[in-house]
Amino acid sequence: MKASLLQRLQAWREDVFLQRVLRNSGYLFTSTTLSAFLSFVQGMLAARLLGMADYGLIAGTITVFASNVNRLLSFRMSEITVRYLGETLTQQARERAAATLKRLILLESLTSLLSFLVLVILAPWAARTLAKDATVAPWLIFYGLFILANPANETATGILQTVNRFHRLARLNAIQSLLTAGLIALAYWQKWGRIAVLLAYWVGKMYLSLATGWEGWRALNVTLGKGWWRVSQAQAASWKEILGFALSTNLNGTVNLFTRDNVTLYLSALRSPTEVGYLRLGLGIINLVMLPIGPFIWPTYTELTRTVAERQWGIARRLLRRVSLIAAAWTLPVSFGLVLFGPWLIPLLYGQAARPAYPALVLLLIGYGFANIFHWNRPLWLALGKPELPLIVAALAGLLEIALTFLLVPQGGYRMQAALLSLYFLLSIGWLVWKGIQTLKEAEAGQG
Repeated sequence: MKASLLQRLQAWREDVFLQRVLRNSGYLFTSTTLSAFLSFVQGMLAARLLGMADYGLIAGTITVFASNVNRLLSFRMSEITVRYLGETLTQQARERAAATLKRLILLESLTSLLSFLVLVILAPWAARTLAKDATVAPWLIFYGLFILANPANETATGILQTVNRFHRLARLNAIQSLLTAGLIALAYWQKWGRIAVLLAYWVGKMYLSLATGWEGWRALNVTLGKGWWRVSQAQAASWKEILGFALSTNLNGTVNLFTRDNVTLYLSALRSPTEVGYLRLGLGIINLVMLPIGPFIWPTYTELTRTVAERQWGIARRLLRRVSLIAAAWTLPVSFGLVLFGPWLIPLLYGQAARPAYPALVLLLIGYGFANIFHWNRPLWLALGKPELPLIVAALAGLLEIALTFLLVPQGGYRMQAALLSLYFLLSIGWLVWKGIQTLKEAEAGQG
């Protein structure tokens, strides 16, 4: 038994794919840990300074709406970049990589401009309907300026991921968190109002957009050469191919937007800002559960892409099993601790007015804990070249969630909204995980 355990540990140490995932995840984990801690602190200070209603307005409505309008029209360019840049660099086709990147940057820049225009048009409606305050419209437009700060932000992120500059992404995220938390701490100390808190979020967002673009440009100059942008477009992947993959990932992002990321906005429309504050607070605490696992997702995707391309099905299944065990070793104990100590912890940190957030936290832990353990569910299907399947599954589960939201949340409130979000995760991710493992087993059996 002892020998078997030692052998397994040795096998884990010698697994080069897992080691690359852990190394790159380690860079992101360090910054994510710091960012999650600072996010926790800034949320606590903002909630105490503003009260639950204004905290819900700033953190649950204004910042979420502006970001989600951008994401609605986004083609999730980081995923496309990893796919095409990774493939062409593996083939040593540097000129094709450069030409394709020019098209990706152009595509994202155009969609970013469109996103900002849509935000400007929708701001008055969002202020009246979601924030229930027409004077909030200029705040929405102001916060949305981060979209124009770096119109190719996601492409730059994908570049850094592909060329293994995860440590630079980690550093940028850490600095952003320090900026935002520092400014909110200053606002709390000076007893400033909600405009100061909104400005703190905006400064952090602007910095991250600008700095990511700069780091992405530097990485390309090193990887492809300083004149990469002069390569002829004749060598690029076709627009049809790029737009086909982009449309698929955009639709998936849109589904996530409406089923997962818009929950505070639905609650804004159906209930009060105070309840939005409770739900937003619960989602903020969930970041503690997600914090060490989030960095695993894209390094795992990178390794899955390699193993699938080389038809190493058994290695892919082994990698998934091991990263899930690592995720469960963190997720389950932390979730249990939050359930056990939450009734005491939330009032202590956020004030007695925040106590009703506890039921939402418990309900959210069910779905997010499951998603945490099987965080690779969508990257697996991207690596298999079937990005449409997660889209279909998420859309079907999401339609059910949204229908139940407008049917049940007006009476059930923020607790029901949290329960429906968890149900969405259980249904969609559960099916994708089961089908994904079956697909790998069948491919391995066919190869044998």
